[in-house]
Amino acid sequence: MKQSRELRFSAERTLGKLAKWLRILGFDTSFEPETDGQPYIEPGRIQLTRIRDRKKDKLPEKRIFITSDHYIEQLRQVLQSLKIEPLELCPFSRCIRCNHLIEMADKTDVLGKVPDFIWETHDVFHICRRCNKIYWPGSHTKRSLDNIQRLFDD
Repeated sequence: MKQSRELRFSAERTLGKLAKWLRILGFDTSFEPETDGQPYIEPGRIQLTRIRDRKKDKLPEKRIFITSDHYIEQLRQVLQSLKIEPLELCPFSRCIRCNHLIEMADKTDVLGKVPDFIWETHDVFHICRRCNKIYWPGSHTKRSLDNIQRLFDD
């Protein structure tokens, strides 16, 4: 499965919805709680933070201070600050639960693991091999794609 542009993010605990949506867009995004009042920092990741006092902390050089309270505006800020274009995205390629890449699953592999109605009415399934979450296209897919389109509408 194709991946989004090779950008890796680390979002602090106040940015859970942003982290989830970056994963939906296909970006490797860690989301960890703070420990002892200190941000969780992973080398090689762009730190996403809302706390202005962190300017004085020893955060990585690559960081974005998120200014909005709304996840769509937060996403727009990240995408614009890094000049990310729509064709660089690979939506629905990562598990929103654990951040692992997902892969196609045979329909027979998900029998008994999804609701019967879903198994009977869908032919395309994806699975996260790390946490075993199963994905299929549904009404949420269209809503997510609409939200993604809104990111690039001005």
